[in-house]
Amino acid sequence: MAKAKKKGPHDEVLLALRAFGMRYPGVHYKSPWPGHMDLAVNDKTFAYLSLEGEPLNISCKLPRSKDVALMLPNTKPTAYGLGRSGWVSASFEDGLGPDLAMLQAWIDESYRAQAPKRLIKQLDGDAPAPVAAKKKAAKKKAAKKKAAKK
Repeated sequence: MAKAKKKGPHDEVLLALRAFGMRYPGVHYKSPWPGHMDLAVNDKTFAYLSLEGEPLNISCKLPRSKDVALMLPNTKPTAYGLGRSGWVSASFEDGLGPDLAMLQAWIDESYRAQAPKRLIKQLDGDAPAPVAAKKKAAKKKAAKKKAAKK
């Protein structure tokens, strides 16, 4: 019989962050190495997240808010040189309570930094009309012009 995994103190927050991130267009899970269940768009990770049962860790690309984020006591530039590109990591090991709304804002900013422009437009409601709809509209317009000439 498999041993039940110990529940981490911030698992609910972690699961809420994953669910929040999965609502974005084109998002999928990516696990390039053990100990992570990351969020990615177009195969580009935009949020590195720890696993359930472990201390909550998150890393996001924050091109606009990294300086403010790095003022928090539980944050640091992300390792492996990612910090130079605006990535910030936060750890919640020592009883520090994560601010869900702030971390959701980080996920939003990071998604927008990594996602293709077409998906950001879709997210913001500016999605281009599907090709079939454009063709139908063009045919309708041509038919109106032809009818007006008669």
